[in-house]
Amino acid sequence: MLPSHDAPGNTAATATHGRILIVLHREQSSPGRVGRLLLQRGYELDIRRPPLGDPLPTTLRDHAGAIIFGGPMSANDNDAWIRTETDWIGVPLREQAPFLGICLGAQMMIRHLGGNVTAHRDGRAEIGYWPITPTPLGRALCQWPERVYQWHREGFDSVAGLERLAAGHEFENQAVRYGPAAYGVQFHPEVSYQMMRRWTAAAAHKLGAPGAQDIATQTREAHRHDRAGVAWLNSFLDTWLAGRPADALADALLAGGEARGHVRDAQQAPFDRLQHGLVTT
Repeated sequence: MLPSHDAPGNTAATATHGRILIVLHREQSSPGRVGRLLLQRGYELDIRRPPLGDPLPTTLRDHAGAIIFGGPMSANDNDAWIRTETDWIGVPLREQAPFLGICLGAQMMIRHLGGNVTAHRDGRAEIGYWPITPTPLGRALCQWPERVYQWHREGFDSVAGLERLAAGHEFENQAVRYGPAAYGVQFHPEVSYQMMRRWTAAAAHKLGAPGAQDIATQTREAHRHDRAGVAWLNSFLDTWLAGRPADALADALLAGGEARGHVRDAQQAPFDRLQHGLVTT
């Protein structure tokens, strides 16, 4: 069994820094490693499950940020709660509050902004530890692991103002930022070794799909890449919680890299579907 790598460099959290809204989609779902690291930093977790009838707040003034996690459903599903939750993402975007979408959560953000969520052109999935490549902007944000844990069969396209932070081979958009404080990742940084074992046991029938690694391969890759994934998550969460402005990232880019104007243009992009002039999903 892998040792626990979850403790951040600053392990003791004696003061409460505020509440983080945690949006989950099944009764048994957990925020996993993300939740543990936030608790260790002194944040309270305000857990809501919209499919089970939990309402989402009309403002994030009483929260330090919001995270929408994944689930087996599709962002394209026509369930009323999916439409309501997708529309709700306008709250953190308009308030420029720290927002993070993980897998389904990232796809919902793209749907909110008028983008498309689609299956792979060749019917492939990504299940297991698959490589990603950071962009120059992503490298300025933090150090990235070579491989990250994936469990999805759909990906999302780009919209105006979206900045790519990391790319993949089969699904191009792996990590993105929209505006100064909204992020989306296609992969699952919340998944620990123990969660990976539970997921693969519960959904072993999905491991025969093209692009799915078997349990032995996932176990081997976890031993190789789990520590780097935790290091990335620790660094990313600190940046995300601080709401680091886009211009500060631009200043961190090497001379000759991406132009500051690109970042400023994204920062000035419309912050929700209303300003895009889009209809409600």
